[in-house]
Amino acid sequence: MKAIVIHESLTGNTRAAGNLIAEELRASGIQAMSCRIDRVDLQWLSDSDLVIVGTWVDGLFFFGQKPGRPWKLAKLPVIDGRKAAVFVTYAVDPGKTLEKLDGVVRRRGGDVIGGFAIKRDNLAGGASEFVDRLIGASEVQNMLSQESKALSPA
Repeated sequence: MKAIVIHESLTGNTRAAGNLIAEELRASGIQAMSCRIDRVDLQWLSDSDLVIVGTWVDGLFFFGQKPGRPWKLAKLPVIDGRKAAVFVTYAVDPGKTLEKLDGVVRRRGGDVIGGFAIKRDNLAGGASEFVDRLIGASEVQNMLSQESKALSPA
């Protein structure tokens, strides 16, 4: 199974979370890479079974939260029906940012199977929990099972 983690970061927290997510996926036996939204490896994206998109929460503490730099997210390459997941990094409260990012990814063709909000003071723990939940999702289990069957001798 192959995954790509695409992130948009302002201060480096979301980039760090994206890198940690990719590391956790690799530790679980999934080929994974992490890249900035404006430097997506299109071949890796094309070959990926799972597309993970992350950004930071922009807005006031409790009002108007939204995905950071929406104009960049709008240029996300088309995902064409692939399984996808979303994550956001936040300081105080993510509000409805996950739902908004979910909508962006769906508009780009992603079949979103889950999302997770990662508090910026617990990036490693949040990334680990997100990957554990993803791997436990039935859709990801099905992909892993299909790959295992394809690799097994007949």
